[in-house]
Amino acid sequence: MYQYRHLTPEQKAEILQYRKQQGFPPHSPPHPVQDQQFYLLSAACYEHKPRINTLSRRQEILNQLFTHFIEAGSEILAWVILANHYHLLVENIEFKKISEILRFIHGRLARQWNLEDNLTGKVWYSYSDRAIRSERHYYATLNYIHYNPVKHNYVKSPYDWETSSVHWYLQEKGRDWLRSCWVEYPVRDYGKGWDDLS
Repeated sequence: MYQYRHLTPEQKAEILQYRKQQGFPPHSPPHPVQDQQFYLLSAACYEHKPRINTLSRRQEILNQLFTHFIEAGSEILAWVILANHYHLLVENIEFKKISEILRFIHGRLARQWNLEDNLTGKVWYSYSDRAIRSERHYYATLNYIHYNPVKHNYVKSPYDWETSSVHWYLQEKGRDWLRSCWVEYPVRDYGKGWDDLS
């Protein structure tokens, strides 16, 4: 996503032309599939800076997300909030509301956190969405979300990260269910290449 800045003008023009041919917006993530039941939503802080750097901020954004998605008639089925990005697995969202909800939450929190940190400038990059294509994709996504704090070296075990739905699943489904889900739907290279320029 930030590689674009280091490209030559010719390379930038080539990428923009390709995106235009594909019907993608020039610089923001495309949203090609808008009629599925489940989506993985991912949002990152600008330049991946750790602006969600306290437990209270992570809990604050999680509370905001739950409040606004429920008001929109959607359900958050899995989540993880890290220091510089988050992932949500959501169901039954009216697609155009995703952008409205995230713009509202991100705008409010950006102002608040910039004041608290005595900073100015962008806090958020954007968000991306991935339509869930199958049962296997659904459960691999669930595992990807829960494993994310380990993947990014925050903790050694998913159970050690506080702002994750793994604790809800542990309580509701049990450790055996989570373990069998992990074995049956491994993460492997899940998400590899998602940040490619095209």
